Amino acid sequence: MKACKIVHFSADSLKYMSWFITNLIASFLLPPLSLLLLLALGIFLLYRRRKLAKPLILAAFGLLWIASTPYFAEGALHLLEARTATPGSHSQSADAIVILGGGTYFYAPEYAGQDTVSEQTLSRLRYGAKLQRETGKPILVTGGKPLGNSVAEADQMRSSLEQDFQVPVRWKEDQSENTFENAHHSFRILQQAGIRKIYLVTHAWHMPRAADVFRRAGFEVVEAPTAFTTRCQTDLFLFLPRAEALRDSKIFTHEVIGLLWYRVKSAISGT
Repeated sequence: MKACKIVHFSADSLKYMSWFITNLIASFLLPPLSLLLLLALGIFLLYRRRKLAKPLILAAFGLLWIASTPYFAEGALHLLEARTATPGSHSQSADAIVILGGGTYFYAPEYAGQDTVSEQTLSRLRYGAKLQRETGKPILVTGGKPLGNSVAEADQMRSSLEQDFQVPVRWKEDQSENTFENAHHSFRILQQAGIRKIYLVTHAWHMPRAADVFRRAGFEVVEAPTAFTTRCQTDLFLFLPRAEALRDSKIFTHEVIGLLWYRVKSAISGT
């Protein structure tokens, strides 16, 4: 009789699998893949169900054009950004500053091949440093290793703040892999310090989802958004498709799906 072989998965392996599955599903829901699949379905049906195929092809083409057009993509992000506070408009004080990680610049050649903060994270750190100088409040940086990188985002952020901005970091949270975990792990750390009211620093388009999650985790949040979507002028080029606009449309769709998903989770859990 053969003995059953037991396969053990490490915690890191399970976390990576969870991240991989989540992002694989997201890839099929977000543009451009979702729109390309819709277009492919229309082409596939073109010689089988022509009446159904034509609307699918037209819809895919139209949505792809709109998603790639700066005027509409930026307008979509403005809808999210309108739901947060304008920088400097808040008069409330808080007891700590929480800065959310926004990705890693992997194996940066100009930094001896080390992982460091991404451009998106750097925007948040810059504003967080400004806020710290204005308020004097201590900083918590939050971000783990969602891609299995060797250095957690929180460690990268701490190094950048202390070395590049000469701003001290009191706490770091380096176990989270998404905004939901950012909030709950950060709450456990700051709860021990007796802190519940925080300035929350992240991109303006990310703030509606992030602030909602942090409030549900138990924080009293003073929103401190940065990196708003702005433009120099409105001209003809805003109506011509560009790759940057497709990226903005992806961000908008991701945030909307995230907002809906967290609300579904909250409704199911009753919180």
